[in-house]
Amino acid sequence: MDAPEHWTDAPDYSPGHWRARRNEAPPEAPPEAPSEPDPGAEPEPAAKAPEQPVAPAPAVPIEPAAPAVPIEPVAPAAPAPVVPVEPAAETRPMRRASRSLFRIGRRGGAGHAAEALRAPLLRSHRIAVIGLNGGAGKTTTTLALGAVLARERADRVVAVDASPDSGALGRRVRRQSGATVLDLVAALPRLRTYMDVRAFTSQTPSGLEVVAHDPDPADPRALGAQEYRQVVEALAGQYPLVITDSGTGMPHDVLCAVLDLSDQLVVAATPGEDGMSGAGLVFDRLAALGHEEKAREAVTVISGVRSSSGRPALVDEAVARLRQRCRAVVTVPYDPRLARGGEVDPETLRGRTRDAYHDLATLVVRNFPHD
Repeated sequence: MDAPEHWTDAPDYSPGHWRARRNEAPPEAPPEAPSEPDPGAEPEPAAKAPEQPVAPAPAVPIEPAAPAVPIEPVAPAAPAPVVPVEPAAETRPMRRASRSLFRIGRRGGAGHAAEALRAPLLRSHRIAVIGLNGGAGKTTTTLALGAVLARERADRVVAVDASPDSGALGRRVRRQSGATVLDLVAALPRLRTYMDVRAFTSQTPSGLEVVAHDPDPADPRALGAQEYRQVVEALAGQYPLVITDSGTGMPHDVLCAVLDLSDQLVVAATPGEDGMSGAGLVFDRLAALGHEEKAREAVTVISGVRSSSGRPALVDEAVARLRQRCRAVVTVPYDPRLARGGEVDPETLRGRTRDAYHDLATLVVRNFPHD
């Protein structure tokens, strides 16, 4: 290259000149003509690519915030626990019970009587059916009361014949065992379980069990006060409800044992002046023996009441006097099935007779101990 003719014609490399040339550079931008050839300019997009990651970066983090929608699963979770409204399963047994209660309510009068009839027992309860005269209905009352309690409750119920001689209780049931109460006394030392005792009882269709007393006349053994106490104590260990059918003409010591061990008394009587006066004498005797409290809590049952013109043929004054001496009086209408004797199943009796025995059972249960 030829040298400049003068030094002033030489190129200027001073900083000021460079700045001037840098300022002039924009106008020289047109030399970017290489961008015109589109086909060859495709590499340039690669240069712009770095700018794209910047744009998506802000957008991508925002979208994860949308997953806050997982709150929706919480909504279905709430109804799920509500579905275990399986109390509906518990409602079914309640409905079955209510039907049974309604049936009993019709027979016993008030609907709430059924609840009282099934009141739980906290300990064994002993009931004694007593009466002054033969034919007062003691055995019939024992069987009917025991049948209702055994059928309507989940408890074992047993009736024992405490007659001094051969009692009628064993003759009023279908015997499944030939054993008597005296045989039970002899076996007491080796009896341990319910099944041991069950061998000495006969069971009625209602579930009531009976310990009979029809000893051989040649048997020298007798049911005395001590034997009776042993029997009742043994039965109370296996049966929540023990009913004693007290015979007529019981020795004084046996009668005292029956009264001492009983939690509740049921006085049996017949209609008419003789029956009413006989019941009155029973209460006199209870007071003389020091059992006034048990007399006041007793229930009197007047059996075989015939009606005349729709009204019981009873002396109202006599009934009123009995009500002043005991907790309640139940009148059982005359029923030909009872008059024939034999087994007593309240389910086979007339409606009013059945109602009367359910009333009696309800009154007895209401006097169960609560502590």
